[in-house]
Amino acid sequence: MKFNFSELMERIANEIGGQYSEYDKTKSVIIVPLSENRYQAVVGVEKYIEKFDKTRVEFSSKVCPLSDDIDLKSLLVENAKTCYARFVIIDDYVKVEGSTFLENISDGGLKEILEEVAGKADEWEMKLTGLDVH
Repeated sequence: MKFNFSELMERIANEIGGQYSEYDKTKSVIIVPLSENRYQAVVGVEKYIEKFDKTRVEFSSKVCPLSDDIDLKSLLVENAKTCYARFVIIDDYVKVEGSTFLENISDGGLKEILEEVAGKADEWEMKLTGLDVH
């Protein structure tokens, strides 16, 4: 059976009551509903990793722009408390990412990764900015 990333992402969005938007066959966005009428945008990408000769699915969500007043140690400590998600700094933004290889995918597993990425990004967005931006 051929893996269809777009169909899977749309199905997960529908299951969680989120909004789905497709950029192309390998990239889409799900607006994830959270508690207290908050939402978090999560980008999903299907990406080939040459080093491992495998394809993975990666979820990413922005937290806030990187600034000198962010306690980076606290983000690293928080990484140890998550199952799938991790903090990263890309293009001067603090983001939360989670990924798995295509061969390990199950609908429930992807949904768990997506929800942890969205929840952690939203939690730290509020801690660091006090706003619901992303």
